[in-house]
Amino acid sequence: MRRLALSTRLALLFAGCTAVVSLLAGVLFDRASEGHFVELDQQLMESRLAVITSTLHGTRTLEAFTQRLPMLLQDLSHQPDLAVRVRGPDGHLWYDSSTRLPPQLPQLPGLATLQINGTDYRVLNSKPKTADAPQLTLLLDITHHQHFLQRMQHLIWMTMGLSTLATAVLGAWAARSGLRPLRRMSAVASSVSADSLNARLPQAQMPPELAELAAAFNAMLERLDDSFQRLSAFSADIAHELRTPLSNVLTHTQVTLTRPRGIEDYKEALHSNLEELQWMAQLVNDMLYLAKADHGLLTPRREALQLDNEVSSLLEFYALLAEDTQIQLSCEGSARIAGDRSMLRRALSNLLDNALRYTPAGGTIKVVISEASTKVGISIENTGTGIAADVLPRLFDRFYRADPARSEGNSEQAGLGLAITHSIIRAHGGQIRCESQEGSTRFKIDLPREVNGAKHA
Repeated sequence: MRRLALSTRLALLFAGCTAVVSLLAGVLFDRASEGHFVELDQQLMESRLAVITSTLHGTRTLEAFTQRLPMLLQDLSHQPDLAVRVRGPDGHLWYDSSTRLPPQLPQLPGLATLQINGTDYRVLNSKPKTADAPQLTLLLDITHHQHFLQRMQHLIWMTMGLSTLATAVLGAWAARSGLRPLRRMSAVASSVSADSLNARLPQAQMPPELAELAAAFNAMLERLDDSFQRLSAFSADIAHELRTPLSNVLTHTQVTLTRPRGIEDYKEALHSNLEELQWMAQLVNDMLYLAKADHGLLTPRREALQLDNEVSSLLEFYALLAEDTQIQLSCEGSARIAGDRSMLRRALSNLLDNALRYTPAGGTIKVVISEASTKVGISIENTGTGIAADVLPRLFDRFYRADPARSEGNSEQAGLGLAITHSIIRAHGGQIRCESQEGSTRFKIDLPREVNGAKHA
């Protein structure tokens, strides 16, 4: 069964609400009109009853009533739709102004409504003040009242039907007009493709109820556009990084095979190709590592680590390289943390290697470890030329280098070292950022403080 459109549902809902409201209003009006007529009839009949009672006051016998009958007829002439029945104290009928009425009528005092031969009447019985006073029964023909109420009911039903139909039509138009922003969103969404990710919804023109949805939709398109641009640049970077070593291996192999050579020449060619292949294998491994990080597949082991000991061992490893360029290495502070030793050593090693390559001869590299109640901070600062402010936001992008000139070497020099470091720190639930000014550059890491795998509050 086909589902109804949202505009159709709203139109039917409007029509149903209008029908219910119109019906309730009609019923209330009908009851109020009927009650109003009953009240008017009661006032009229009580006033006429008071006049007739005054006319027949003191009448206790049929002879006395006969003498006052002309006065009674005079009173009745002012109300042609009013009939009166007079009974003596003994219950015998003295007078009946209408021959169409049945002999027996309700005798209870007060106002009553009954139908006789298709005609509606109001009946009012008097309550004699004395036992010898005549009993009066007044009957008022209310046919015109009933006709009015019937016409009113027909008008109510007709009004309800027309208002329901009009509300359905107007509701469909209003719903279609109100849902125009949704159709616009649908049109923008259907036009989105890999070649047109720059489409955006006019958020300022959206109603308040859809402005937040439009903002979220635009933010999603912005993220998709950014991710697609990064993916395109990433693919181009991979092709660029692999093209050169593959070309070197292919060219070197072709040259080696152009003529017969000695064993040493073949060994030298194979060693050269092996270096290129090892570099490419490391590049591929690093890319797989980053792919795992993107999909949340990096799960660090939680083991107790003394950060100052880990940093000291890394500084000892780089000590000889630092001595060659007369760079001073130092470490301050201490802290314990639960983390993956191999992953954190790789991240810190990437940062130290990066600092050594960009620190001029005679400079310094200082590692500062700080400990707070909820986190552990690691700062790696080196002297040298600062990094431009427009470069800092892209520093952790894959294959990005502040120096546009491409260089060959290991995978860190391919522009993946900082990206891997960022993924490792993020896998540990931490953050890394870079601050740079003229003369110094500082990488700051914030890691959640954990003991036995549990975070401190």
